[in-house]
Amino acid sequence: MAWPWRRKSRRKLARIAIEGPIMGATRERVLKALRQVEEREFPALLLRIDSPGGTVGDSQEIHAALGRLREQGCRVVASFGNISASGGVYIGVAAEKIVANAGTITGSIGVILRGNNLSRLLERLGIQFETVKSGLYKDILSPDRALSEDERALLQSLIDSSYGQFVTAVAEGRNLPEETVRAFADGRVFSGAQARELGLVDELGDEERARQLACELAELDVKRTRAIHFGKPAKGLAGLIPGRALLGRISQALSLELTCSGQPLWLHRP
Repeated sequence: MAWPWRRKSRRKLARIAIEGPIMGATRERVLKALRQVEEREFPALLLRIDSPGGTVGDSQEIHAALGRLREQGCRVVASFGNISASGGVYIGVAAEKIVANAGTITGSIGVILRGNNLSRLLERLGIQFETVKSGLYKDILSPDRALSEDERALLQSLIDSSYGQFVTAVAEGRNLPEETVRAFADGRVFSGAQARELGLVDELGDEERARQLACELAELDVKRTRAIHFGKPAKGLAGLIPGRALLGRISQALSLELTCSGQPLWLHRP
């Protein structure tokens, strides 16, 4: 027998927001929130996405969790905010429906991997690296030298594999042929209005429209149903510091650059 609070949850709408780069902390927060939505048997989820994307594995785990939630009967509607690009798109296509603002920045379907060749700078500073390795490619993307042609080909095959996974997910999620997706999945960005023409989103509208659509799909009372928020980031006393939001964004950008260097990313880099 279901607990009374679970029965009540069946008549309510859940909301989860994915904001900023998609990395480990975001993945943990969102996956925990999705488990709570599943356990409490919410009939619908409003997924708000305002993200340039992020790491491949983290995006895939959230995408997979959304798929499991839908298999349990939860109706999922994604709302794209200012930007929902690259990994944000990958997560969004796991939803049943997608609503975007006409001016939303979206797309950037593709993979990027960057390293740093600091060999000239290190040479000027008189710094040399001594490397002992077990295999030919063990120090690939080392900052003290350029890539060899074989290394570049190896990394390109990695990128191509990740790109293929991305294209397949978009094609399946949006019910489009893969050839159609590949025609525009070259890293370019689109407005929400352009994305609708391409079939990347279903409707143009704000988050309120997305909420209404989620209620309609789950047969909830649109006028009386309000979203219950899950997975809010903890603020604590630091939230009282002036300018914390700007510092947080700078910290996120630096963390992404430093910790994800050399990793394939589903990330829009303006």
